[in-house]
Amino acid sequence: MIAVALYWLRASRAMKVTLAWQLVLGGLIALALARIGGHFYYDTRPFVRDHVKPLFAHAPDNGFPSDHALLTSFLAYSFWRYSKPFAAALFVNALLVSAARVAAHVHSPIDIVGSFIFALIGALVVVWVNGKLARGRHALPRH
Repeated sequence: MIAVALYWLRASRAMKVTLAWQLVLGGLIALALARIGGHFYYDTRPFVRDHVKPLFAHAPDNGFPSDHALLTSFLAYSFWRYSKPFAAALFVNALLVSAARVAAHVHSPIDIVGSFIFALIGALVVVWVNGKLARGRHALPRH
């Protein structure tokens, strides 16, 4: 989050508007998909299922999908169009955070995969909407 905030602070005014729009709209879509997905699929957390102590205290609720993986992967997908090196660093972060959640026994790999898919859909919808706006000559600037 700090890296994203610093990127945003250094961006031009037009880029700040574009990023804010993309992050809010795409983030809300990804979050909505995650909530819907969580209602249709229940994944018992590994520490409950395997009767092990998690690395840190956590509620024994539905593990699907992972909110941490959703956020970190969504940020990586969102920056791919603007800075591939920065996005690649964010993807490494998303993978490390996700691996840590699995290693801590609070998520299963399916929770992570689901989050990455929901995040990708949220980011792609924003790209699609921006493309539609561009064809109508009302596109948000892309830098």
